[in-house]
Amino acid sequence: MKGTVVIVGLGLIGGSIALSIKAKHKEAHIIGIDVSLNTLEKGLSLGIIDEIGESVLIDAPKADLLIFCCPVKETEELVRHLPGLNLKEQVIVTDTGSTKQTVMQAALELTDKSITFIGGHPMAGSHKSGVTAAKRLLFENAYYLLTPGNETASERLPELKEWLIGTNAKFLTLSPKEHDQITGMLSHLPHIVAAALVQETEAFTASHPDAFSLAAGGFRDITRVASSDPRMWTDISLSNREILKEQLTSWRDRMNEAIQLIETADKTAIYDFFDGAKEFRDSLPIHRGAIPAFYDLFVDVPDYPGVISEVTAILADEKISLTNLKILETREDINGVLQITFQNETDRLRAKASIESRAAYTCYLEQ
Repeated sequence: MKGTVVIVGLGLIGGSIALSIKAKHKEAHIIGIDVSLNTLEKGLSLGIIDEIGESVLIDAPKADLLIFCCPVKETEELVRHLPGLNLKEQVIVTDTGSTKQTVMQAALELTDKSITFIGGHPMAGSHKSGVTAAKRLLFENAYYLLTPGNETASERLPELKEWLIGTNAKFLTLSPKEHDQITGMLSHLPHIVAAALVQETEAFTASHPDAFSLAAGGFRDITRVASSDPRMWTDISLSNREILKEQLTSWRDRMNEAIQLIETADKTAIYDFFDGAKEFRDSLPIHRGAIPAFYDLFVDVPDYPGVISEVTAILADEKISLTNLKILETREDINGVLQITFQNETDRLRAKASIESRAAYTCYLEQ
């Protein structure tokens, strides 16, 4: 497709979308806008964008496709300026925010002027950030949620998907409210619960100092999402606050039920509580979902000097990058468990095959 694409916010998401568009639409001209000139200069030098833009007010009228890759509240403010600009009649405006109802509300004046706005949310990320971390296939096999606000926007969905075909993502169309309900339950609520659990543990360690040393391994794993950017999660919590209030209330009721089970010491009910959770959790799909997956590989390794170097040397030979490495258990005369985290599923499966074939160590995808 030919045309000018203006991307506002040239970080990991904006940069990766730019690369995916350039890969499939060679004749597209991409303009980048960002508060950081250094970011824009890096994007230009890396070939991620073709031109450094000046501002939304100046460059939005040039766009055939206008993509906001900013925090939700910032996108809302910028979208409110668009109706006063001389935009192209056939421009498609979209965003990449984690909540949709408030930004769709902000875009109502735009759609009243027959300008197409389609909410978007690519459900992928990385342990790295910034334009230098941008990857063309960051969204490969991830869900890319789209929320058209009206019939006209729905009719233009195929056009937006064609622009974004280079992402290799799985497109799924939802209403804005359903989007916020689903992502609230599967992503936003777990982040809040994890943060609360970490805060409770921090308070607990004040009177039980040894708990700090013991809060490794599994506890760190189940609270990993609490390490996410607090600015982003403040923005998300505020923009999805009504739905989160409902879901947190339901969660509080669920916890009260758990308290009641413990108080009554009803063995059968307690068993059913855990068994039901296990059965549903085990039935969940493995592919990428609302929270970016952690691509962990668990390797049984013998206890002798140099074994970790042996494993990492295999990965180096195969040119497989890892993002984290942790020893879960090492005791004399028994196998230890090495937990290795990768950037994506392809690297994890390649690592598993390489380690098992070259070192004959048993590898597991789940611990």
